[in-house]
Amino acid sequence: MHAHSPATAILNGALEADLVVVGARGYGGFEGLHLGSVAHQVVNHARCPVAVFRPRHS
Repeated sequence: MHAHSPATAILNGALEADLVVVGARGYGGFEGLHLGSVAHQVVNHARCPVAVFRPRHS
């Protein structure tokens, strides 16, 4: 993870959080990847639970 990435900023801001909430559009760039890269990094590196919300498709 790059030191100035959005995921790093979220993770640093959430060091003492009880929960992190992120949104995911599902544009990960890989077949079958259902989270965007920022949400994916936050889910994998957060020290607390992470809630991921996706937009409702019409």
